[in-house]
Amino acid sequence: MGTVVRIVASLVVLAVLGYGAYWLSINGDFSRGILENTIDTGEFLTLEARFTPEEIMQAQAGNLLGDEAHKYLEPALHFFPFLLMEVKYSRSDRRTAEGMMLWSLQDGEMVINTDTWEMTHGFEDCITADATSNDFKVINSLATNGGAMDRDQLQRALHVEPDVLQPWLDSARRKHLIVQRGNVYRLHFADPKIQVNPQTKFTHWLVTKPYKHARRLPPKYSKAQVRRISEAAFGGDFAIRSEKEVYLPVYSIVVLNPDGTQLTSFWNALNGQPVNSLSLAN
Repeated sequence: MGTVVRIVASLVVLAVLGYGAYWLSINGDFSRGILENTIDTGEFLTLEARFTPEEIMQAQAGNLLGDEAHKYLEPALHFFPFLLMEVKYSRSDRRTAEGMMLWSLQDGEMVINTDTWEMTHGFEDCITADATSNDFKVINSLATNGGAMDRDQLQRALHVEPDVLQPWLDSARRKHLIVQRGNVYRLHFADPKIQVNPQTKFTHWLVTKPYKHARRLPPKYSKAQVRRISEAAFGGDFAIRSEKEVYLPVYSIVVLNPDGTQLTSFWNALNGQPVNSLSLAN
């Protein structure tokens, strides 16, 4: 009886180890991120802050405080994860361009300009839907033509036969990336902003910070997910030459209200502007 129990126990252990190996192979980026956040003892790369929390608090006192009954509490510095990629791609004039692309691992969107912190809108939905290159052929055609086209217009724009186009449309519709009204298909994003060059206007320096006591937000999306979606979105000539994880410094500024409640807002340390992403508050 004891031998049978030992054999069964061994099989259970092997099954658990096997599933663990499978899970790590699928979720490698996430698991490595957890380990890195746990055992790091060195430094990490972050964009250099240009504003202090005190400067922002002073400049925004009229908006944040209002009157003397409201008081500031101690601000805190947080770091939010991004993937910085060195890329190359074909431009519309058929020349090769090279540049840097900064992509949020929290919001799932690309930064267009680090001065204004303008970002794309629509790529996060594509990540969660696991959009393919064929999905993006439909999405990009619609985005280029005002967001809506009928089936014949899409067929002419994509230069494909109806039996090729229909599975693409079905896939994008099934993933809730487009919607169909009669014979017209339109993008299923509010104010989409995905027709961009795969390059960030990058004007800030990278600096190193010690891991100790740094409040780093864990990524919501893996680096592999960002790589897949960018490669699907920007075509066959797009290539990632190198990549590194970097962080954006963000201040949380807390106001104590007269009734004892607290109001927290988040501020970009690069440009001193509010960060409106809901994910930063979670």
